[in-house]
Amino acid sequence: MVRRTLLHAALRAWVIQCWWRSLQAKMLEQRRRLALKLYSCQEWAVVKMQAQVRMWQARRWFLQARQAACIIQSHWRWYTRQTRGLIQGHYEVKASRLELDIEILMT
Repeated sequence: MVRRTLLHAALRAWVIQCWWRSLQAKMLEQRRRLALKLYSCQEWAVVKMQAQVRMWQARRWFLQARQAACIIQSHWRWYTRQTRGLIQGHYEVKASRLELDIEILMT
């Protein structure tokens, strides 16, 4: 009778231990899923931030290049106005006569 009681007690203890281990495994799985979800959210935030920084850098580079092009264009236009001279003209030959347009610029 004592042996039987001890056997039942050991069986009950084994059942409780199995239940406890399965509960711990479920809790561990929940924690793992939560950690994975948190990691993926952080990873997404980092990727988004990197994209914003790269976009800002590309825009800054583009604006600098555009400003440099505008400076070069303005200097080129100034140079061509200074070196071209004051008389500009356009001519066209029609049949046996010459049409001539002359424009004199006063600066």
